[in-house]
Amino acid sequence: MVSAVIILGPPGAGKGTQAVRLAAEIGLPHISTGDLFRENLSNETELGKLAKTYMEAGKLVPDEVVIDMLFGRVSADDCASGYLLDGFPRTVAQAEALSARLSDEWETRAVQLEVPDGVLVERASGRLLCRDCSNIHHERFSPPATEGACDACGGELYKRTDDSAATVSERLTVYHTETKPLIDYYGERGVLDVVDGARTPDEVFADLRALFAASEASEQEVR
Repeated sequence: MVSAVIILGPPGAGKGTQAVRLAAEIGLPHISTGDLFRENLSNETELGKLAKTYMEAGKLVPDEVVIDMLFGRVSADDCASGYLLDGFPRTVAQAEALSARLSDEWETRAVQLEVPDGVLVERASGRLLCRDCSNIHHERFSPPATEGACDACGGELYKRTDDSAATVSERLTVYHTETKPLIDYYGERGVLDVVDGARTPDEVFADLRALFAASEASEQEVR
């Protein structure tokens, strides 16, 4: 059975990192809706131009436009056996729209990376970015060898203004308001797995890999 795998989690949970690794592990293309959005805008596709009109008017891009972008991408040959979604859906309405577009032969699987808010605030507020190569350090978890200088290129390290504790806390409030119903939506359908995302990236990935390995073994037994 072909699969649409969905990675869920709050800002700073490591969704992008884990999505790339997991997609490679299970042999499915990684579809980042953020990247997809930027590609349509930069390539000035019809959908990109349409999205831009909403953005320039200060409006949210309608779900229908985002979903059209998504299904334009997943109609490609490399997605025939499934794909892994990173950044979509974000709401129950988007999840319902996604489900309506999938045929009965498709299986949906959602994985929630669960991380306490306090850990997420600590992760973000201690993040240090290099101005030259965008390498990431952290004041506590991966401090640079030389204070203020990137280990990779020696460039200046800085903190983004939107990584402040107050800003991160505000983003998390919005996330919980929008996404709690989405987690319930997949949980009620019996297709949600929860993984502790508060550990090291390797520990989290080990759980994800084991989760899908167990699923594959179960499917082979059924066959």
